[in-house]
Amino acid sequence: MNCKYFGKCGSCILDLNYKNQLEIKKNKIQKLFKEFDIKDFEVFQSKESHFRARAEFRFFKDSFAMHSIDNSLFPIEACPIVLEPIFFLMPKLLEEIRKSTILKEKLYAIEFLSSLNKDTLVTLIYHKKLDEAWQDEALRVSNCLNISIVGRSRKQKVVIKKDYVIEKLKIFNKDYSYIHQEATFTQPNPYINQKMIEWAKDVSKDFGYDFLELYCGSGNFTLPLSENFNKVLATEISKNSIKTAIKNCKLNGIENIKFVRLSSEEFVKAFNKEREFNRLKQANIDLDSYNFSTVLIDPPRAGLDETTRDLIKNFKNIIYISCNPNTLFRDLKDITKTHTIKRFAMFDQFPYTPHIESAVLLVRH
Repeated sequence: MNCKYFGKCGSCILDLNYKNQLEIKKNKIQKLFKEFDIKDFEVFQSKESHFRARAEFRFFKDSFAMHSIDNSLFPIEACPIVLEPIFFLMPKLLEEIRKSTILKEKLYAIEFLSSLNKDTLVTLIYHKKLDEAWQDEALRVSNCLNISIVGRSRKQKVVIKKDYVIEKLKIFNKDYSYIHQEATFTQPNPYINQKMIEWAKDVSKDFGYDFLELYCGSGNFTLPLSENFNKVLATEISKNSIKTAIKNCKLNGIENIKFVRLSSEEFVKAFNKEREFNRLKQANIDLDSYNFSTVLIDPPRAGLDETTRDLIKNFKNIIYISCNPNTLFRDLKDITKTHTIKRFAMFDQFPYTPHIESAVLLVRH
């Protein structure tokens, strides 16, 4: 990928050709997990450009701006890592903002969210109250550029058209539709996301019985994997993500999943019958009615807490998705006391950065 900001931009800091940086990451993972004697190490590479569906920029000197390596702001003209709908929208949107005093005044930041089917949302963040004049201007730009716009200011959110995009992912030749809500977490690289979902669906295809997912988000893995199981229970701490997951379930006509808002720590207490939760009762969920064979976990960078690690050891099959190799290594040191690593994959979700996404299948000894 050619980018004139390599070496200056604080976002893409691996200024190497893609093949070399992928090899560095692969070697790092193999060295870190050497003691586990992994036989088949799977590597899934990304597109080299136009792969990122989410992007955030500051508005600085009437232009998009990024933080440099020394954390100072500098203007940019383009960003080749973003999906093509965002890439081609950026100069058109900037032209509209520059010629509108109302849109430009006290504009602090601009966020983009797009999808593989080119549905695109722009969030404009301000240090001022958004009035009717702003709404009229935002609607004009929305119609002109065929995008949705969200305006945000202190204690204020104004939606022009809609505050989400629809993503369509093809998983083993079957299409799944997802609502990706503004200001909630979504996987940033949809091309790699498809490969991650396919990998998880493939490794679990013969497990059967029932399926538990912790940290389910808005159902990214849950929906496609539900076809491999009788019943599915998925938990997530974010209220907005649970609401979106339920909508995504209905959007795809899937009927064997129940979602509930519980943290992993709360689920452990419910599973161990240490505490009753009204949220389970309200969702008509009886944990005793499930015959779980498999658990999927996709925790934040901090990895798993001790109680959650102890919980998942109760399951025959564990699928662990990780965005932090160091906490994954720490957790596997404990989990492999009861389970054996059967498959290990590296997904290059974040090219041109040192971040690495991994996935592990473990089966009880």
